[in-house]
Amino acid sequence: MCESNAYMVRDGRQELIMESVGLIRSGANGVFLKSIFGETLNVNAKIMEMDLSGHRILLEPENVSR
Repeated sequence: MCESNAYMVRDGRQELIMESVGLIRSGANGVFLKSIFGETLNVNAKIMEMDLSGHRILLEPENVSR
């Protein structure tokens, strides 16, 4: 399988937010994640790093104040 786990990075800590991510889409409203099981999640974040060989996606929260 080629899915990855997605983590939100806050204060240097990685918090698992979704396992088995099969689709990731970045857009104006943040990042959309969909697992291989059909679970979906929209997060107000931006992609920090995608380590495909390590099966890990790191996201960081977007600043809310604009």
